[in-house]
Amino acid sequence: MAFLSEIPTIQWQKPLFCGILGNSLLSTVPGVSGAGPNPEQTLLTPVLDAELITNGKITSADINSDTPTGCPTPATITRAMMELTGITPIFINAGLRYPMTVPVIDALGSVGEDPRFIDAVPRAHDLFLRGQMIGRFLSSYSDLLVLGECVPGGTTTALCVLRALGYDARVSSSFVHNPQNLKEGIWTKVQERIATTQLSSPLDVIRCTGDPMMPVAAGIAHAYTGTLVLAGGSQMLAVCGVIKAMGAPLPVVATTTYVRDDATANIPEVARAIGGKCYFVDPGFGDLGHAGLARYCQGEVKEGIGAGGAMFLAYLMGFAPDEIQEKIVRTVTAYS
Repeated sequence: MAFLSEIPTIQWQKPLFCGILGNSLLSTVPGVSGAGPNPEQTLLTPVLDAELITNGKITSADINSDTPTGCPTPATITRAMMELTGITPIFINAGLRYPMTVPVIDALGSVGEDPRFIDAVPRAHDLFLRGQMIGRFLSSYSDLLVLGECVPGGTTTALCVLRALGYDARVSSSFVHNPQNLKEGIWTKVQERIATTQLSSPLDVIRCTGDPMMPVAAGIAHAYTGTLVLAGGSQMLAVCGVIKAMGAPLPVVATTTYVRDDATANIPEVARAIGGKCYFVDPGFGDLGHAGLARYCQGEVKEGIGAGGAMFLAYLMGFAPDEIQEKIVRTVTAYS
């Protein structure tokens, strides 16, 4: 199978990778997120992922970068691509529980609330405006921006946002066995809460049901003057749904075939309904002789912190699939 589902015609001179970091209290609901050793520690994951990608190691916590089953975290894949391409990544704090340990652009947001009981992002409009400011800033330093995210529990907020926007969406999961019933139960309660609420704008949808990453990403998309690639699956499609509802041009999306092929989700169908262009990277992890990476092919993890987009970027920059694969294997083996 081809490394990339379709060869894009993107011209660039100054590429940049950026990750938006945020928390949603939905990740602390048992069974929602696999992005941490326990539900409470999922709130720490964005900080640790940014630390690993920036410094090449986790130093602020005694946590293995692999999952308990030995599956390498997608942060190691993104780190490998930053080393391969020589790009220095930038991170944005959209709203985190714990302080950052690496330099970031601070959007001055706060942790996303549980949308079953209260508005999730009360200051969504402010975060959108700050995203626009950040988008203009990043435009002065790049003409190709690959924008990833790390929000544990974010596929569930993505489900709520897409459903609230009217899409018949099913979203992916970092678990091998997608907790669909749990996510649907959350959406049912969110739907009941917002049934009497007038959602007069797409930002109202985020305010009621989303997470802090979303308005920042939408703001960046509105203001960025170069080519924007949203690196992610369900969560970035939710951002695209918001952007479309705002009447703005849609950026392209890049993610992995492991997200595309998740039978419990309907990523290609949602992308078509939104009208967005998706590129799917097939890194062939099942053929590299690494048991942990092969677990991606079995449905574990699938994507995260812009890993699919980082591989997409490396390919755009002229690195051959075997160079990308070799670098990933070397990096994850060193971190094991």
